[in-house]
Amino acid sequence: MEVLTMIRVGIVGYGNLGKGVESAVSKTKDMEIVGIFSRRDPSSIHPHDANIPVYKMEDAANMKDDIDVMVLCGGSAKDLPEQTKEFAKYFNVVDSFDTHARIPEHFAAVDAECKESNKIAVISTGWDPGMFSLNRVYASAILPEGEAYTFWGKGVSQGHSDAVRRVEGIKDARQYTIPVPEALDAVRSGANPTLTTRQKHTREVFAVAEEGADLDRIREEIVTMPNYFDEYDTTVHFIDEETLQREHGGIPHGGFVIYSGTTGWENENKHVIEYSLQLDSNPEFTSSVLVAYARAAYRMNQEGMKGCKTPFDVAPSYLHPLSNEELRAKML
Repeated sequence: MEVLTMIRVGIVGYGNLGKGVESAVSKTKDMEIVGIFSRRDPSSIHPHDANIPVYKMEDAANMKDDIDVMVLCGGSAKDLPEQTKEFAKYFNVVDSFDTHARIPEHFAAVDAECKESNKIAVISTGWDPGMFSLNRVYASAILPEGEAYTFWGKGVSQGHSDAVRRVEGIKDARQYTIPVPEALDAVRSGANPTLTTRQKHTREVFAVAEEGADLDRIREEIVTMPNYFDEYDTTVHFIDEETLQREHGGIPHGGFVIYSGTTGWENENKHVIEYSLQLDSNPEFTSSVLVAYARAAYRMNQEGMKGCKTPFDVAPSYLHPLSNEELRAKML
């Protein structure tokens, strides 16, 4: 009987994403959490499993021989651009970096560190980038003459909410991404419209400002924020903390990748591929994707691979706890 190898996991950050990783790992049979690392006082953090130790962030490097893969649960705006390349000096790492426009530079910086340390990093996992990205690639590879459309929401974007919370004068915030109904209807009709970023989605922000904060300055900083809001029609609502928790306490999300393509000598046959997600908890689903890619990062590094990877570089069999033989028998 094959002895199960336990993959030793560390979690960096214990917000919504980090808590989701703890939950996701608890549902696996081949992974265990060695520790949680935080910038906060470790005594202030209470994991669901009280037996999991919590450490200061700076203690992580001393545990490089005790952890097989670090799951990085920080935000894309400020945390991951620094944390991923720093932790890749010592560990295999996985992140959910989701600033699409900056993925190439993030990849290059992390790849350089991984090649020095002989580690693997899998960046930009999650559902978009991540699962949606894979579906765009599969569809366009199969139907090269076609068009991909991606719609997000209605739902809370963790990355965009985090970016708003980093604005000076903001105590807390939620950002909703909302498909424009007319655009979604046009795509589903097979019309293959040409749509700008602004025509596909709107963004709505519910923010709690600090007392005395300059609301006009905050609103302007949000709606003009590069890579996040400047290309969208964005509405900012200022509300109190009680209203935010009562009316916007959940973190649902979802969306669609719709690909419309043709085959035949005269492109006479039309095909539509649609992949959709409806998520009660955006962070818990994203965390579950991170954990699957943590398994892949460990396995790939065990085979001698190094460098930065994205979901495009990871074969599906690396993600799954079943062996290749079992996958062929049960899934193929």
